[in-house]
Amino acid sequence: MGKTRNRSSRNAQRRVAVNRFLDKEYMSENFNQLKTALYIRLSREDGDKAESLSVSNQRLQLKEYIDSRDDLSLYDIYVDDGYTGTNFCRPNFQRMIKDIEDKKVQCVVVRDLSRLGRSTKVSEYINEYFPGKKVRFIAVNDSVDKRYYDIDAGDDMMIDVKSMFNGLYPKDISKKVRSTFRSKQENGQFIGAFASFGYVKSAKDHNKLEVDEYAAGIVRRIFAMYIKGTGQSTIAKILNAEEVPCPSVYKKRQGLNYHNNNRLDTTSYWTYSTIRNILKNEIYIGNMVQNKSFRHMCKKSAVSLPREQWIVVENTHEPIIDKDTWNKVQELLKRNTRQTNLAENIHMFAGYLKCGDCGRAMVKIKRGGVCCFNCGSYNRYGKKFCSIHNITEQEMEEIILYDLNLIIRSIKDVGSIIKEEQKRQKKNLADSLGDVTKCRAEIGRLMRKKERAYEDYSDNIITRDEYVNYRDKYEEQIAVISSRIDTVERVKERIPEKSPWIKKLMQRGELYRLDREIVVEMISMIYVYEGNRIKIVYKFSDELETLLNRKPV
Repeated sequence: MGKTRNRSSRNAQRRVAVNRFLDKEYMSENFNQLKTALYIRLSREDGDKAESLSVSNQRLQLKEYIDSRDDLSLYDIYVDDGYTGTNFCRPNFQRMIKDIEDKKVQCVVVRDLSRLGRSTKVSEYINEYFPGKKVRFIAVNDSVDKRYYDIDAGDDMMIDVKSMFNGLYPKDISKKVRSTFRSKQENGQFIGAFASFGYVKSAKDHNKLEVDEYAAGIVRRIFAMYIKGTGQSTIAKILNAEEVPCPSVYKKRQGLNYHNNNRLDTTSYWTYSTIRNILKNEIYIGNMVQNKSFRHMCKKSAVSLPREQWIVVENTHEPIIDKDTWNKVQELLKRNTRQTNLAENIHMFAGYLKCGDCGRAMVKIKRGGVCCFNCGSYNRYGKKFCSIHNITEQEMEEIILYDLNLIIRSIKDVGSIIKEEQKRQKKNLADSLGDVTKCRAEIGRLMRKKERAYEDYSDNIITRDEYVNYRDKYEEQIAVISSRIDTVERVKERIPEKSPWIKKLMQRGELYRLDREIVVEMISMIYVYEGNRIKIVYKFSDELETLLNRKPV
């Protein structure tokens, strides 16, 4: 046992000597001090509410840390306040990455790993990207200090595990927040960021609504005009002609930082859909209607829910429209709804054509017996809001058919691309999560160390307390590695055998005509710009670009 300890001591001395040598070599390359970036992040969405996590406290702690170090010098401070850690599209994080690429930054310091991010990609940055750029990484509170030449698998595993748990935390927070919100909704409390047009949130209780008399007057006028027989598009034109501010413009004029994800950024006027949404909104008869959509955490777009899942609580606030007026309008809306013959009226590109300049949907019209598409804004509201963007249905079909066949011909050997894609995904999995064989070998090594500790205890070489400490430490490490193996195996099972869109292209081969099925299957959106310039976004656009630009192995 004595010999073993002496050998371990000598090995430790050698490692210290090597690290000191590497430190000196690295420091000499960087003028004795590493230019250091302090990265700070705070997000209420991730549940970061503790005072200790505030931007000012993070800044103070990190500056004190760097001031205490002789080997680090401050280059810049990068702050992302209000940005979630579940993705890395943060302005100052990206600015820091650019400075690393430009070799202006040689060390990154954060308060803890969760400040860098809350996803498994954190491990990629720490274990792959930073070392590849010869950038040192320090997480002060997590005792992580990783230089580019450090290859300690135990540290890497600890970083992976902490990153995994940091990623689970915002999901747990999101679940609790949704539960609280749902409880408030069921009690008739308003939980939205902005009240519907015609109402404002009460200054005394933000979960209650009060009538905004100016906007309510416009709502009453819209209902009155529709009952008298004025169509929804005509009502929009009248309000636009009178320069009455539409809901989004009105809210911004009230000083609200309002943004409607269902409204185009360039739309600042009344539209048919705006009028229709007001006429169908139960909130105007005093009913609180919520839970109409569901948004996954960190996703921009919300998913609409069926009406049976809406939460409707009656008589929660003062109505703007009386029940008789409401009932008359709903009856008129039903009566005026056109019963469309889907087989005859839905054209091939329905729902897939947008004006590339204003973002409004293109509409199909007949001109001189020829079917063509015009910009919806131009068609409904005139040239003040956009230009015609006219293109015939035949021209559109020919362009898309030609482009799809060009893609099919560009893929020389689809079978080999599929195999290469499978190989790439499996390699990425192994790189990011580690090799199962090595993990099992590490478990075997820890088991042997645990057995030797027991033998030392039995031979009275170490005390019982020392043995218990060794045993608990080894068992904890074994549990962490076993959990990692389980994760690897589960993810491997989810690797797709074949990309769905490649299957479809293989089955179809060269296309001789275009139909609705192909459009729905292959296309995400088509944008038509002034001068008949077309942009086609395929459902496989990103993957296609990756595969076609990949050099053969």
